[in-house]
Amino acid sequence: MSKNISFDNTEIAFSGMSNADLNRAYWLFKIININFFVKVGPPITNAAIKIGLPVAPLIRATIFKQFCGGESINDCAKTIAHLGKYHIGTILDYSVEGESKEEVFEATANEIISTIHRAKGDANIPFSVFKVTGVARFGLLEKLDAKAELTFEEKKEFERIKDRVRRICQTAYDANVRIFMDAEESWIQESIDQLSLDMMREYNKEKVIVYNTYQYYRHDRLEALKRHDAMLASEGIMMGVKLVRGAYMEKERERAIEMGYPSPINPDKKSTDKEYDDALTYCVENIHRIAICAGTHNENSSRHLLNLMAEKNIPANDQRIYFSQLLGMSDNLSYNLANAGYNVAKYVPYGPVKSVLPYLFRRAQENTAIAGQMGRELGLILKEKRRRG
Repeated sequence: MSKNISFDNTEIAFSGMSNADLNRAYWLFKIININFFVKVGPPITNAAIKIGLPVAPLIRATIFKQFCGGESINDCAKTIAHLGKYHIGTILDYSVEGESKEEVFEATANEIISTIHRAKGDANIPFSVFKVTGVARFGLLEKLDAKAELTFEEKKEFERIKDRVRRICQTAYDANVRIFMDAEESWIQESIDQLSLDMMREYNKEKVIVYNTYQYYRHDRLEALKRHDAMLASEGIMMGVKLVRGAYMEKERERAIEMGYPSPINPDKKSTDKEYDDALTYCVENIHRIAICAGTHNENSSRHLLNLMAEKNIPANDQRIYFSQLLGMSDNLSYNLANAGYNVAKYVPYGPVKSVLPYLFRRAQENTAIAGQMGRELGLILKEKRRRG
């Protein structure tokens, strides 16, 4: 079955887009494809907001509309229904970043819990998601990873973090909603791994509720995945795994040079691709105890997973395997996979326009860094524009 899927079928890929949507996406990707604009855009936009220029409406009508579902959970209803019409699930992603106050962490935890309540019983929302730094201070996680001694106050602060994470996962368990814990920078990832493993021990005894995320631009994550799996398997715990290539590559390299330690990043794209595909192979070979979400915009890796499923006679709609892409990107994968009966879900970021800007800028920067990604998006859009005449 997998061999019949064409990721070049633009009629299916853009079936959810009107001509106006297609034109907006075309101009947006054209601009993102120009590295200069991606580099100067964030500081100019931030400066404009600071001095009170009305840039929010422009952002809302362009980049925000392409990549976000709305400013609130309720705003996302239209996107959820629209994707659902094409058998594509929604993962509501509250994308407010870079906060540091306890009251904001509490509010964020409550917002994540609200996404779980919204997902409960709704087949169109198969997962919820959160970043640990949304509910925890980055500096404390950094200290934990460095194995530094915590002060009495910091120990209390860490207990509050664990409590928030547990409340989120307990809500997910009670609602029977699977939840992703996103991966972050390498120098706080060990603490996140530990929290995710602890949550799996509590909530993945009978079925997979909690998923940890592994970034394969790092050369040590396949080994970490196997180590974590062996540990959980020996305790009779099932594992949830989201596989991504990663989102912090430039920052990782810069920090390694600055601080004089070996870079955790693979030397080249070929190595990253191999690590990713090897991780997919490992997970499918252990599908009896591992549930997978392949978060990828890479056609070869998507095809690799399709072939693995075919080899193992795993049905397209087996709930243990999902494909996932970001809203507004790689519709050629999402829509063609869903059309062929595979499980697909889009990450749908939401939040106040100004608060979501760091997320949007990072996405633009990441995607210009991926060789050919924007050109590929543009080429497919052009192909569809021509097909429609």
